[in-house]
Order: sequence, then structure tokens, then C-alpha cells
Amino acid sequence: MDLRDQLKNIFPDHKEQDFEMPAEKFVQQEPLVCKFEKKGRHGKPVTLVEGFEGSDEELKKISKKIKTTLGIGGSEKDGMIIIQGDNRDKIMTILKEMGYKTKRVGG
Repeated sequence: MDLRDQLKNIFPDHKEQDFEMPAEKFVQQEPLVCKFEKKGRHGKPVTLVEGFEGSDEELKKISKKIKTTLGIGGSEKDGMIIIQGDNRDKIMTILKEMGYKTKRVGG
């Protein structure tokens, strides 16, 4: 006899309702760091978004949103989003619309 059966015995007139627990929303503690880098990638400029504290799935969703909105390429690895070109201002705007705090680093 499980807990539901025991409760039915105690409260026979009670109508059972299915409640779904709301999904726990992740809250980023530190701001995401948006910086421009040119060295180490064969001289090609990229924008790096670092400091994400959530899951890899959430990181991929953020990366996909940025890439599709701007129509540019990029990738995500090691908790960092790499976007082609110097697009710090646009990326920061997108992240703010998504509810993340951002901080611009360098230049």
C-alpha cells in the first residue's frame, strides 16, 4: 500500500488532482563576460562569452539563440560560447533580453 492509497483511506471524499511541480529556474549568480579576442585563432576575430554556470544544454540553447539571431557561425565548448567576429554589443543586447547580466571586457 503506497502513500496515495493510505491517504484515500483516511480522506475518502477527497478528489485527487495531478499537480506538476514547476520547473526550477536556473539563476546565474555572476555576470556573463563578453570579450573580443583575435590571437590564437589564426588571426580571425571572435567574441567569447564566458562565465556561464548552468548546464551544457542551457549553454547550447543560448548559443543557438545568438547564432540564429545574428545569422553568424560559432560554437560552444568548455563552458564558453565562441561567436565569429566582433559582435559584443549585439550579443550583450541578446543576453540582456534573455535575462542574463553581462559585463564587457576589453576595448
